[in-house]
Amino acid sequence: MDLAFFGVQLLNGLQYGLLLFLIASGLTLIFGIMGIINLAHGAMYMIGAYLVWDLTMRLGNFWLAIVIAIPIAVALGLIIERLFLDTLYKRDHLYQVLLTFGLILVINEAQRIIWGGDVHSVAIPAPFDASLQLTDNLQYSVYRLFVMGVCLALAGGIYWVIRHTRLGIIIRAGAVNRDMVEGLGINVRTLFTLIFSVGVALAAFAGMIAAPLTSITPGMGDSILITCFVVVVIGGIGSIKGAFWGAILIGMAETFGPVLIPSLASMVIYLIMAAVLLVKPRGLFA
Repeated sequence: MDLAFFGVQLLNGLQYGLLLFLIASGLTLIFGIMGIINLAHGAMYMIGAYLVWDLTMRLGNFWLAIVIAIPIAVALGLIIERLFLDTLYKRDHLYQVLLTFGLILVINEAQRIIWGGDVHSVAIPAPFDASLQLTDNLQYSVYRLFVMGVCLALAGGIYWVIRHTRLGIIIRAGAVNRDMVEGLGINVRTLFTLIFSVGVALAAFAGMIAAPLTSITPGMGDSILITCFVVVVIGGIGSIKGAFWGAILIGMAETFGPVLIPSLASMVIYLIMAAVLLVKPRGLFA
């Protein structure tokens, strides 16, 4: 592996890891604070990709499609939380698993009814439909660099909200002791609705900006859900910092694994998770 190829793989791993962070950050907040095991979180990633493809085809503008799709994703999260999850907060996790697994089936079937079973793609939007020439034989997509920048900006924004705002104090307190937060007069139900809606929007937004980089296929969120659960477990449940570094670690592992150890490529992330849990049973930043 020469230096230029290593650099490209490093950028690919970073870009994939940052995209994973957008999905995993919502997942870790929903599980860490609300106590909800949301198996349908990956389906939100798929819905985001399909929404932006559909709206781009109708409007002819990728950026406008994202602006319209984000409020739709937030509204979808609000509806799911109020109609389905509101009665499950005090119940056993088994009920949550059954409900959210059912939501996966419903959402996947709704996707097939609305958009069909064909594979779709979204063209890389201007002005990012270009490549940087790294060497005579290697180029790197400007849009991938743009996605990295957006993800880093969102990561910084999420960190600032969590660490330096009153809402962040409430969220962190809720992750430690929900009953005490409620006892202090905070409307926990509204907080849960907000967290779930934002978590869904982050996953959907990840699907939107990833749409020009990948094929849009039915059930595309199922595999990424498993990877994001690995990220959350490695980083520590409820930890945004843990989700960030866990996502970077897994992004690098999934990028370099097939190149360096192809025979173990499908196992690498699980081996990393097992190694981390042996040393830190609650995750790196629990």
